[in-house]
Amino acid sequence: MRILLVHAHPVESSFNGSLYRMVRQTLIDRGHEVDCLDLYAERFDPVLSHDERLNYHDTENNRTGVTDSVERLLKADALVLVYPVWNYGFPAILKGWFDRVFLPGVSFRIEDGQVVPCLHNIGKLAVITSYGGTRLRSFLAGDPPRKIIKRMLRLTIRRGAPVHYLAHYDMNRSTTESRHAFMSKVQSVLENF
Repeated sequence: MRILLVHAHPVESSFNGSLYRMVRQTLIDRGHEVDCLDLYAERFDPVLSHDERLNYHDTENNRTGVTDSVERLLKADALVLVYPVWNYGFPAILKGWFDRVFLPGVSFRIEDGQVVPCLHNIGKLAVITSYGGTRLRSFLAGDPPRKIIKRMLRLTIRRGAPVHYLAHYDMNRSTTESRHAFMSKVQSVLENF
């Protein structure tokens, strides 16, 4: 299976960086073709420009500036995202990637004024993330990243596709043991991905 692996963390030596490397190696070891898109390493520009917004609904021209990311997304059979949750949201670079790449004609089309999902090439989705706060605190805040993935993004990809949301909560008080346990859980899920 061809997997687009998107990473969004600026520090290679971080726990998130370790997760990314482990995820990449696990998927490769399982025989998948892995296309690694490290947004910081590739210096992805998350800013939606004036012209991009004006051309947003022009499916002939709206990919200008993000053609590489769009093509990589459309060639993938599965999508795996590795990122931290900051301030109960996506890192700005990842949010910008969604804004600039999940375009009309790419992730959806408009028919008779209705949004119709069309990212049906993605048959599996996995998110590997970490939160500074506890699961309870995230729940009380509404846990926007989880909802966006499990509700919105799920509707954009192939109907019925499995969605895995793996989160290490309470990183502010994590231990070596809790981090290793989480990495083992992630590895176990990806070995059967």
